[in-house]
Amino acid sequence: MKHIVFVIAVLFFSGTVIAQELNARVFVNYEKLETAAKERLEDFAKVVEDYLNQNKFTGDAWEGEPIDCSFNIFFTSGTSDLNYSAQVVITSQRPIYKTNRNTLMLRIQDGKWKFNYEQNQILYFDPTVFDPLTSFLDFYAYLIIGFDMDSYEPLGGSDYFARAYDIAVLGSGSNADGWQLNSSTYNRRALVEDLRDSDLQRFREDFFDYHYNGLDEYLTNKEKAQKNIAKLVLHLNEDLDKINRRSVLLRVFFNAKHAEIANYLSDYPDKNIFKILKKIDPPHISTYDKILLGGE
Repeated sequence: MKHIVFVIAVLFFSGTVIAQELNARVFVNYEKLETAAKERLEDFAKVVEDYLNQNKFTGDAWEGEPIDCSFNIFFTSGTSDLNYSAQVVITSQRPIYKTNRNTLMLRIQDGKWKFNYEQNQILYFDPTVFDPLTSFLDFYAYLIIGFDMDSYEPLGGSDYFARAYDIAVLGSGSNADGWQLNSSTYNRRALVEDLRDSDLQRFREDFFDYHYNGLDEYLTNKEKAQKNIAKLVLHLNEDLDKINRRSVLLRVFFNAKHAEIANYLSDYPDKNIFKILKKIDPPHISTYDKILLGGE
């Protein structure tokens, strides 16, 4: 209901439905490249930003504000035959209802992007054909949209995660770097496999409650909101035996949310919740210890 009211307000004041889904900002760092390579990439940030902001990834008119997101691209190499390698930090956020604050939805550091780019190149949107440059952008556009939709409706992002999965499969079939399923800390294919895993379906449903009945309700019903935030943690603890402890999805979630969870549950009556968090999210033990030690 909150999302519907928000959409109606946007339509009332703007008079139109906003067509594009993303409000992306693209930042480029090519300090490691030779001067000639830098010059060939002078227009790259604008070309990528226009691609992300002007395409309709859902195929429908987008009802509501575009999703704020950013792509921070750090070039690591470039050759005279126009082949480039880069590391990218992708983030997205969504507003928290009835506040002027946003919540971080995604923060992914992807270290394996290799592609060919020619200055003034035109990028064409066709997610059914694999292209090392545009397929990477399409993949993350669908993830950003999917996570946003999951926060407003239970499993609402499934269609977009399926599209991201299809791109990952195409990438794997092409043997392109970064698309193969492996045991690395972050893996694109593993992330979309997790998003489609039935063992993680309850987590995705709790992801909705965490946002829609948790963060969005915090100002009006703090007790209810905290219970919905804590529910995600408690359910993960219950499901731990059947969930892959190396789950990329859970790692991505806690990388974005660990500080927020600690903040919103800092005065939660049952401090045992932080002992559970330490068990299910070991990389961020220090964040949870601060709350436990502060409460003693």
